[in-house]
Amino acid sequence: MQFYDGKALADDKDNRRGAIETYAAPLGNIVVAGESITGSARTKGGDLAYKRTYTDGPLYAAVTGYASQSYAPTQLEGIYQDLLNGTDTRLKTVVDTVTGKRADAGDVVTTIDPAVQKAAYDALGDKKGGAVAIDPKTGRILAAVSTPSYDPSSLTDANTAGTAWKKLTADPDKPLTNRALRQPLPPGSTFKLVVAAAALEDGLYANVDEHTDSPDPYTLPGTTRVLANENTAAPCENASIRVALRYSCNNVFAKMAVDLGQDKARATAEKFGFDDDKLDVPVRAYASVYPRGMDEAQTALTGIGQFDVTATPLQMATVSAAIANGGKLVSPHMVSQITDSGGDVLRNYDDSTDTKEIVSSSTAEQLRSAMETVVDDGTGTNARIDGVTVGGKTGTAQHGENNSKTPYAWFTSYGKSGTTGKEVAVAVMVEQSNAARSEVSGNGLAAPVARAMMKAALS
Repeated sequence: MQFYDGKALADDKDNRRGAIETYAAPLGNIVVAGESITGSARTKGGDLAYKRTYTDGPLYAAVTGYASQSYAPTQLEGIYQDLLNGTDTRLKTVVDTVTGKRADAGDVVTTIDPAVQKAAYDALGDKKGGAVAIDPKTGRILAAVSTPSYDPSSLTDANTAGTAWKKLTADPDKPLTNRALRQPLPPGSTFKLVVAAAALEDGLYANVDEHTDSPDPYTLPGTTRVLANENTAAPCENASIRVALRYSCNNVFAKMAVDLGQDKARATAEKFGFDDDKLDVPVRAYASVYPRGMDEAQTALTGIGQFDVTATPLQMATVSAAIANGGKLVSPHMVSQITDSGGDVLRNYDDSTDTKEIVSSSTAEQLRSAMETVVDDGTGTNARIDGVTVGGKTGTAQHGENNSKTPYAWFTSYGKSGTTGKEVAVAVMVEQSNAARSEVSGNGLAAPVARAMMKAALS
């Protein structure tokens, strides 16, 4: 039995020996800006000597996840559980190897900026949504926030975790869902940036100020359905890409997607990261999707970020990050280093990031110029910041059959300080808020959150 079934018995979820060993000593910590946001506390009685604790648990839950005496760890707690509990072989000293003693636990040093994280969390407030901020030059994720959040501390103790788990999983707002990284939803008009990039890269239009071939109203090919623009007075007929982004003209980008064809549109989307089901930051992010096998009417709807197009805030933040960084995308990551108990670096993730050219520097420059028009006097004016160059794109995505449910509000942008030269790219998605349906818009709900994040990152 011990020979043939030993490993299976040792790994069985009902075998408490694993938990006893894991919690026999304090765990290593997850670190933000030099301060531990996790800890370990001595338990009273029982065979589990320590339990995990969290500082500002709800603020950082989308980053840390939880380490529980009853449930499998998640997020960074799960990915680095061997490092954090001292069983990672890289932690062992020669003496540890000889004596069989478990090594002292290591630490995980994140890229998170506490000011940006708090700005996003506070600005989202009681809204249901997610937000991500990235440094375009380095790929460092400065914030990853999901609301409503939860306190990981409620799940750490085996004596009380069951009750907390039932409450969290029964909550219709799904606080355990990581909306920043793992809830792809229709991105609406923010996706027009990808379509514009495809048109410029393909040569369909030479620059953002060339007039497009875009009738208004535009009837979806093969149907009698007329695609309306939100602002019926906007100059959307044959509008240039700059004007079409400024007023978020649906007719322009729907027609543009059809003229490009779904294969070219998808190719550009995939360069930005869509359809990547192995995006690890190091938490595995859910894939954002550009659909396949469409007719021309469906392809037209993808041009405005509808039909079956989905994206996470992480994905839309990377779109803005690549545009801000001259068309080059540095791999986004939220862990800077992992260290042993003495602080010696076992791996430095900042030194090993990949950089890919997504679009040409010329395309990126033109898109930045057009995005700045959106914020200066277009649909994204709520993102303006004095002394900062801000470019952005709003989105209001339909939700439910015939748009019967509250739309999703989006905003993606970048900001560059005129004094410090610092840069940041952000994306915000508001899934639900207390605002009246008529007040739901990317500029009204998501842009103020992005503005708060950019101000915190650039100050």
